[in-house]
Amino acid sequence: MNTRSRLLLGLLSLVVLLVSSNCGRQAWQRHYAQGLDTRVYIVRHGEKELTPGLADPPLTAAGQQRALALRDSLKDNSMLSGIFSTATTRTRSTAQPLADKLKLPVQTYDARQLAALVRRIRQEYQGRAVLVVGHSNTILETVEAFGAARPLAIVGDGEYNYLLEVRIPRDSTQQPAATARRYGPANP
Repeated sequence: MNTRSRLLLGLLSLVVLLVSSNCGRQAWQRHYAQGLDTRVYIVRHGEKELTPGLADPPLTAAGQQRALALRDSLKDNSMLSGIFSTATTRTRSTAQPLADKLKLPVQTYDARQLAALVRRIRQEYQGRAVLVVGHSNTILETVEAFGAARPLAIVGDGEYNYLLEVRIPRDSTQQPAATARRYGPANP
């Protein structure tokens, strides 16, 4: 093999290594995302333990299955580059299977400070997709914080399978829009 062939093979190996690494994937995403809308997926945590007196209840077996269904629903989203969760065990546990699959950290946010979350996502994740895991009483407010109208009137206390999506157009003169669909098994 001549010097030129070895150089090309080495360069190709370096490109493959960078693209397959998380760092290379994130660099590609930033470059590719410059012309795309931002997508924010918003879900409620999976089914939680209802034992009275638990300050921070974990997920039930059904909730753990819901977390796996969320992972399977979003795992092929190559532009997903951020995962946010409130600080509760049930929200982090809902996000963790997808975070593990994509090798992304679960970042904590304060649901009482939605403006800060919106600002961060708009600045740091423009043109990419993120997941936000919250609670039945915060996910519709999160949609509104991004400037979109609620796609549902209410999320009932027993409803765990809504996957909300807010699309924030690259063109800032256009209004964000939200849609709702269901994922995973039907509510218990």
